[in-house]
Amino acid sequence: MVLVTAAALAVALAVAVAVFALTRPSPSDSAEPLPLVPVPAPFAGSPGCTTLLGAVPTELTSNGTSLKVRALATPAPPATVAWGTADPVVLRCGLNRPPELTPTAQLRLVNKVQWLQVPGEGASTWYVVDREVYAALTVPDSAGTGPLQAVSDAVAAKLAPQPLRFS
Repeated sequence: MVLVTAAALAVALAVAVAVFALTRPSPSDSAEPLPLVPVPAPFAGSPGCTTLLGAVPTELTSNGTSLKVRALATPAPPATVAWGTADPVVLRCGLNRPPELTPTAQLRLVNKVQWLQVPGEGASTWYVVDREVYAALTVPDSAGTGPLQAVSDAVAAKLAPQPLRFS
């Protein structure tokens, strides 16, 4: 009798967990608008930023997880888009040249786009450095390479390569 009761309780608990998981809103559905601190982006209104932001995907894949575009809290920084909830991926366009970009800086080529990685605490910011505008993609350390590859594809498709500028 005790074994039957224990089995029935286990089944009831499993059903309750399944019903809860299926009926609760997903994190992307319940996410509040993301507040972002504004950063200087004097070229955010440039045609290059308009073109790039119009070409970025509405969904990114990071370590097999789908990250959907996230609403930004008002006032939203110009030329900015974010994906995901807990640790969002954030793209900002129209920034000044990153001071870390020097003739000896180590760059990475991802899908025909040159990036400068600037590590931070818990995330890295990757700067597009070979196009008409500087854009920065901040990616949590826990993310895979999917966001960087997808944004590289959009950059390569819409913005022509330019010589590097060190001043």
